[in-house]
Amino acid sequence: MLDLNNHPAFQTMKPIHKGWSSDKKYYVETRTNEKLLLRIADRKEYDQKQIEFNTMKELINEGLPISQPVDFGLCDEGRSVYSLFTWCEGEDAETELPKLPQAKQYELGVMAGRILKKIHSIPAPHDQENWSTHFNRKIDKKMKSYLECGIPFEEDDKVMSFIEDHRHLLEGRPQSFQHGDYHTGNMIISPEESLSIIDFNRCDYGDPWEEFNRIVFSAAVSPHFATGQVNGYFDGKPPKEFFSLLTLYIYSNMISSIPWAIPFGEKQVAFMKSQAKEVLGWFDDPSHPVPAWYQERNSPSN
Repeated sequence: MLDLNNHPAFQTMKPIHKGWSSDKKYYVETRTNEKLLLRIADRKEYDQKQIEFNTMKELINEGLPISQPVDFGLCDEGRSVYSLFTWCEGEDAETELPKLPQAKQYELGVMAGRILKKIHSIPAPHDQENWSTHFNRKIDKKMKSYLECGIPFEEDDKVMSFIEDHRHLLEGRPQSFQHGDYHTGNMIISPEESLSIIDFNRCDYGDPWEEFNRIVFSAAVSPHFATGQVNGYFDGKPPKEFFSLLTLYIYSNMISSIPWAIPFGEKQVAFMKSQAKEVLGWFDDPSHPVPAWYQERNSPSN
């Protein structure tokens, strides 16, 4: 049994295999009938895990619907760090959304956008590196990895040209706390059809609008949800420059997705190539970079 401090012994402990995190994750129930999420990481991640845990405390104080931090510390004789959170009851949004009426999908998307806006209310540290310098270096690294991996996707020249032509948009961008992986795969829909956000293990600081780079996963599940998330975040339709930056961030992710997928095998590479083709289909006109899934009206019909 794990030597967790200040917590009753677990009565039930089931491993969770969903997701790409290196954390070991468990659904646990205590002898006092608490339902919790336990995450265990290597000791070298202590500082990052402490930032994640403490920031989630701040978000709870803002009234956001996330897993509530319960306990944090070292275990396994100091070799590992654990984080304990309350369990969010419900179903994964990526599987539940398609079952709901379109108007409800949009409504939950608006909720997701408003939650994200509050997440971004936490400012970045004052000594944070300039965003343009930071992200341009990131782009350079991604392009180098992509060109060296030897596995191209269709119309990659279009993607790289857009990136090069829009790097200037990174200048002067603000920075804030980021969830780090904000999409339907990290959201829970409760039996009462409300939304909770989980898995902050990739949290970081950066341009708030970069947080939309994972919306490709949400849009593939529900265009109405994705539209709602954008409109909810901006309390209406977004400014025109948002879509140009969104495209830049999505294309930057696309470039890095192939080298990332290679260690996971041909199936994952094929998925990323297929996703790249789908995403490119969303952006037919570079001069008007509004993705095809974005519903121009404020709300869909049922």
